[in-house]
Amino acid sequence: MKRFFDKPWFYKVLSLLFAILLVMYIDSTQKGYFIQGENSKTQQTAIKKVTLSVPLQVSVNTDEYYVTGYPEKVKMTISGASAVVTSTQNTQNFRVYLDLTKYKIGKHRVKVRVSGLNNQLEASFNPKSVKVNIQKRKSRSLPVQIEYNKNAVAKGYQLGTPKSNPQVVSVSGARSEVNQIDKIVAKVGLPSGITKSFNRQVMLIAEDKKGNQLNVVIDPLAVNIKIPISLPSKTVKLHFNTKNEVSGKVYSISSNISEVKLYGSESTLKKIKELDVNVDLSGVTASTTRKVKLTLPSGVVKANMEDVSVQIAVTSGSQSNI
Repeated sequence: MKRFFDKPWFYKVLSLLFAILLVMYIDSTQKGYFIQGENSKTQQTAIKKVTLSVPLQVSVNTDEYYVTGYPEKVKMTISGASAVVTSTQNTQNFRVYLDLTKYKIGKHRVKVRVSGLNNQLEASFNPKSVKVNIQKRKSRSLPVQIEYNKNAVAKGYQLGTPKSNPQVVSVSGARSEVNQIDKIVAKVGLPSGITKSFNRQVMLIAEDKKGNQLNVVIDPLAVNIKIPISLPSKTVKLHFNTKNEVSGKVYSISSNISEVKLYGSESTLKKIKELDVNVDLSGVTASTTRKVKLTLPSGVVKANMEDVSVQIAVTSGSQSNI
């Protein structure tokens, strides 16, 4: 028996058994590690599905044809490995389009396609196909017309000639639509009671003779509109009148101010030659200075002063109006 334990091969076999037992023990205590690795692998291969709203492009010779009728966006559902779907959702490095290169002029129903999508993913669209109208393209250059409410300008203020920059724009679209254009108009909404020049970017609209808006491309789509609004002025002499003089007194009226600037419409100012200033002498028995408020004629918005100082000299004697 003693010789049996002294054999070299006995210790080799014993060492092997201990090694096997040790591996089994480690395996049983580290199950969590292997399960975690399997979960990670499962997450990478899990199936995910998302629906995106994506722009719909058109493949066509845009120099020759104009296409209408298709939506700007379609719903696209992609499914596949979770990691790939998430990456595609974030980058959206694909193109959804309608291939019209082989279609002729007229109305057609065309299938929605996609290019650049990872081949590990599946895609579906809503709608799967759309109706389009392919027409010959036509271009024109047309002047910009400006429409606005003249009654919005404050009373007495004057409108100048409105200007558009640029004054002429390019219009393109389906030949049938472009042929119907009556005018390219900038509709300006002036604030009520406006007293300052209007300067703003305004969107343009293409209209037919009935005022219906047409589906065309205008370049540029917005222009700068300037409507000058001013307040005309005129300088006139002051004419002093007296009233309520006391009998037996002589009054002499003078002022350092001999003229005033009036503001109003041109038509109103043309009629005014001088401005009457009425000096009330009630209660004046000795020389004095008074401030007299100016009374503005109808149609005059304002003056460069509200009142004037008047020097009143009083002496005894026969009544005299100056």
